[in-house]
Amino acid sequence: MNHTFQVSGHIVDPLNRNIYDGTLIITDGRITSILPAERISDDAPYILPGFIDSHVHIESSMLLPENFAHIAVRHGTVAAIADPHEIANVLGIEGINFMIDNGNQVPFHFFFGAPSCVPCTNMESSGAVIDADDIATLMQRDDIYFLGEMMNVPGVLLGDKEVLGKLDAARKVKKPIDGHAPGLMDEGLIQYASEGISTDHECSTLADEQARLDVGMKVLIREGSAAQNFDSLSPLLAYYSDELMFCTDDMHPDDLMKGHINLMVRRAIAKGYPLWNVLRAACVTPVLHYHIPCGLLQLGDPADFILVDNLSDFNILSTCISGNIFNRYTELPVSRSWTQDNWPNNFHAEPITAEDLRVIFETNTIHAIMAFNGSLFTGQKDVEAKVVDGNVVSDIEGDVLKIVVLSRYAPSKPAIGFIKGFGLKRGALASTIAHDSHNIVAIGTSDEDIAAAINRVIQMKGGIVVEDKGECAALPLPIAGLLSPLSHEDTAAAYARLTARAQALGCSFDAPFMTLSFMALPVIPKLKMTDKGLFDTALFRHVSPFVTK
Repeated sequence: MNHTFQVSGHIVDPLNRNIYDGTLIITDGRITSILPAERISDDAPYILPGFIDSHVHIESSMLLPENFAHIAVRHGTVAAIADPHEIANVLGIEGINFMIDNGNQVPFHFFFGAPSCVPCTNMESSGAVIDADDIATLMQRDDIYFLGEMMNVPGVLLGDKEVLGKLDAARKVKKPIDGHAPGLMDEGLIQYASEGISTDHECSTLADEQARLDVGMKVLIREGSAAQNFDSLSPLLAYYSDELMFCTDDMHPDDLMKGHINLMVRRAIAKGYPLWNVLRAACVTPVLHYHIPCGLLQLGDPADFILVDNLSDFNILSTCISGNIFNRYTELPVSRSWTQDNWPNNFHAEPITAEDLRVIFETNTIHAIMAFNGSLFTGQKDVEAKVVDGNVVSDIEGDVLKIVVLSRYAPSKPAIGFIKGFGLKRGALASTIAHDSHNIVAIGTSDEDIAAAINRVIQMKGGIVVEDKGECAALPLPIAGLLSPLSHEDTAAAYARLTARAQALGCSFDAPFMTLSFMALPVIPKLKMTDKGLFDTALFRHVSPFVTK
């Protein structure tokens, strides 16, 4: 039995760069007829293809895919090019399958890829390994659309056999390969792109962006919770229409509640960039680049589109996905198959004590990680050590705090370093969202608070904690230590409360937990902290936190 309905309005066709009045006839989820009209009321809605997040780790929202979709449709997003890299580093292929299966519970377009770097490096402990043979198998699957971001830049440039095997597996089946190459330029960038790596979302300057466009790569303009590059990269929207896309990469739930790709579109239009260039980046280029079955308002396409009130504010009136229409008052239907009995996880850490966090004094000067608001990059600042009873402790006045990473995959000793920039005046923060291997990362003003925060995380087998002298606020993340089973509203509210609590303790960052999560990522410069120690990305090795002569 056919289900047919129609939608009339000002049809905005970015594929052909045309706006015309007309009516769409939708039958069984597809556009079966487009009837032009001589005139439709000026008050009629504008109909345009839905927005697409061209690179996102759903796990960073701390939401199950089904709950991510509930928020995204309200903002006019119809599809997400999703790299399940985070959960794969914890659970391997089991994690990928979990994300795909859960995403299939809702009428939303999730296009998942195969993570290319599990583990990210051998400089930290990870929960799983996905090798070149695994990638070759994954690439054969119809529900895997691309090879996820290739972060192992040295492996590409040095011809590592495993890395090249993964790239070759994607090329053989003609599936796109995502890149991740912060700071790479000149001959190295040319070689990197020549391996078929076709995108990069790690640009932070116009020079980075232009260099990638010059070697034939597409640039994903990112505006997430921690890394925000829209203002610096958007000027090229004035000149390029088919080489740019919009993405969030990592967005926490409270930010996602406020908006998604629609906010980038609105800002781009407000800056005066051409409408067609903006809509190509937001709607068209992801479909063409990733070869995804997502509609673009053409005859026979899936009925994937949005209705907005104007082409300046892009206020979302309703979102249609495969012929299913939703607005802010309707909920996506879902058939939940996951319960507490079958939530996947991988957690074997054991509690620690404050004594485990003692750092025996060696020299008067220490290497501190320099953290910055809104950036995944860090610097290095050599500072004077504060020593109490032979223990190098956090220096609250100097804003130099201890940072600790503890493996969650096996009982182990904590790795300890120092970090500057967070601004905490008391208490501690801890989380199992610690890119990319998702061990436990914590910072704090005292050894006692840090140990208490870490132990609370261990007790929950994953989550986020704010600890302040015995007072603890927490958001449990029992699914892989990354995801909450709560609704999108409840997860966002709980996370917002923790953010406010961290800021009340003195943290000056807009997204303290998102920034904290990247302090353990050893593939983005310069100093990072892994469960094996302080890591210098320029030297590509672990180093002592003490300055030695």
